[in-house]
Amino acid sequence: MARQLFVNLPVRNLDRTVEFFTALGFSFNPDFTDENATCMIVNDGAYVMLLVESYFKTFTAKSVAPTADGAEVIMSFSLESREAVDEAIRTALTSGGRASEEAQDYGFMYTHSFQDPDGHLWEVFWMDPAGPPKDAAL
Repeated sequence: MARQLFVNLPVRNLDRTVEFFTALGFSFNPDFTDENATCMIVNDGAYVMLLVESYFKTFTAKSVAPTADGAEVIMSFSLESREAVDEAIRTALTSGGRASEEAQDYGFMYTHSFQDPDGHLWEVFWMDPAGPPKDAAL
């Protein structure tokens, strides 16, 4: 059986967050959605649980990491082309996200990044299916 991956992220405004990621083409599982949380589908085996901060805090005794001046993780997802990466960044920025790092072009891989409305870091990338050249430095 293949493993599934669930990433849990705290959010301040669930409706705004759902609207933002819907604009980026993600869908949500209504069976795992209520006023406290939603399950964003990345693919058949990977999901992001977007949890209202007060609900997120019920899962840990640790404090929620401040995204304004710190990074707890960088989530990455792939798209089918460089153009799709650029379009996703444009959509993120016009839908309430903020710029993060500049685009990086490694020839076989192209990346760009944004911050979602809660300040979480996201990287969008395209990679040549042939992979990196044998002499490429990662």
